[in-house]
Amino acid sequence: MLAAEKKLASWHIFVALAALALGASFGPLQALEHMGINVYPALQSVGLQSYYQGLTLHGILNALVWTTFFITGFLGYATAKSLNRPLANITVSWVGFWLMVVGLVMAAVPLLLNLATVLYTFYPPMQAPWYFYLGLTLVVVGSWVSGVGMYMTYWAWRKDNPKETTPLIALASLITMVLWQICTLGVAAEILALILPWSLGLVQGIDPQLARTFFWFTGHPLVYFWLLPAYISWYGMIPEQAGGKLFSEPLARLSFWLFLLLSTPLGFHHQYVDPGVPEGWKFLHAVLTYAVFFPSMLTAFNVIASMEIGGKARGGKGLVGWIFHLPWNEPSFVTQVLAMILFAFGGAGGLINASYNVNLVIHNTAWVPGHFHLTVGTAVTLSFMGILYWWLPHLTGNKLWSSKMALWQAWIWFVGMGIFSNGMHRLGLDGAPRRTMLGVAMENYGNETWTIPLIMVGVGGQILLISGILFFTNMVMTAYFSKEKVVVEMPVAKPYHAGATPVWLNNWQPWLAGTIVLILIAYGPMLFQLISQAQFTSPGFVVWK
Repeated sequence: MLAAEKKLASWHIFVALAALALGASFGPLQALEHMGINVYPALQSVGLQSYYQGLTLHGILNALVWTTFFITGFLGYATAKSLNRPLANITVSWVGFWLMVVGLVMAAVPLLLNLATVLYTFYPPMQAPWYFYLGLTLVVVGSWVSGVGMYMTYWAWRKDNPKETTPLIALASLITMVLWQICTLGVAAEILALILPWSLGLVQGIDPQLARTFFWFTGHPLVYFWLLPAYISWYGMIPEQAGGKLFSEPLARLSFWLFLLLSTPLGFHHQYVDPGVPEGWKFLHAVLTYAVFFPSMLTAFNVIASMEIGGKARGGKGLVGWIFHLPWNEPSFVTQVLAMILFAFGGAGGLINASYNVNLVIHNTAWVPGHFHLTVGTAVTLSFMGILYWWLPHLTGNKLWSSKMALWQAWIWFVGMGIFSNGMHRLGLDGAPRRTMLGVAMENYGNETWTIPLIMVGVGGQILLISGILFFTNMVMTAYFSKEKVVVEMPVAKPYHAGATPVWLNNWQPWLAGTIVLILIAYGPMLFQLISQAQFTSPGFVVWK
């Protein structure tokens, strides 16, 4: 069943893993540079012309390409599987995939030729060739088209099941795609209305403040586009893998609706130091940023309670005894639980980022990459690795090549990222800047308190390299060389308390209306002011040649 959908998902995984392999390969080199080891010969040996070219490739391939291809494939497949029907028009989904591939190639060429070393945020007035921006746009548009394929499938299911409650995994997948399509309107406006005409030479200048504002309309909700597929697994699959049931399905549905409602109107908390944004708007977005922490707390409670049910069903007793009866020999489960543990620290750091006065201490310091290596680098990436430990055998019919290697990989990543991110956070508190060659900076204006954290970053980066090698070895061997055939089904958690879902948790209209209204309140007046006062005076700069 769903053979065509399996093929489509497999191609998404292939491109995603290829991007992750290339992008992640630059991370250990950057970590060695921070440690004070000269990485220029290694960079030149792979054709790179600067540290910052590698940094750009690392950010874009890992944070944008790996995540978008994996998530698009995962959401489409999870929707079809959860609704127990093929995609309504798989041609639409294939069109979306190939649009993403064409866009990836268009963006990758200038990246590899050192023509687009504009870092992950591609802030103007740094300027890349027009086809780099068009390529990024096609990746986004392709993901939108794939989303249309999901909606068509849902509408067909709803026509056949007018009174049925949408299965949790399908509902969460659809909410995630809707969130993505809403939030990416910001970066679409930035590229199509501002950057593309500017990079084509049709206009002489650009307004960097307006461009940054459009970027962060997308930039922070992008975090939830990364996280929600992991939450889909944590809510909809992990309880089944733990041998239990989902503690509260209505609470899980509420969490996803709240993410849709609250994820987009909070981008100004990334612009606390921007003089073009008045303090009142920064305060409003700070409040909304703290509000979006609430569904994450609901998630923590619900998922842990679900695992407790599983642990006790396996014979565990007492306040903590159930923990030891969880399936700690199951790599998919263990990998995702370790991702959850490190994400707890990332979430706590996120509260500091959201606080206006405390943020000023760590803004644009190494603290920030330390934080998002715990979020996208662990909560997301390590969870996706855990998902692949059951999903790849499910798609291919091949048994996971080595469960022991998978377990070692997860624990090694956990240790390596703990050391790496701790070092980055400490560097940030000591004022070390982000987006900077810290090994060189240490020689010029660093202080002795940076020494140990820089070593931690270097050591942690090499431990992560070992974990990455183990992961990719297991993936390749499973896909192409595993000889034992297995039947692995997608784990689907059953609710602990059976009962009807409240109507308001199965109704799109109020949540979509609330989302649109809140975005208009949080962004409408400020965008009107920025657009009406825009000054397109900044030329483009190429500073990396």
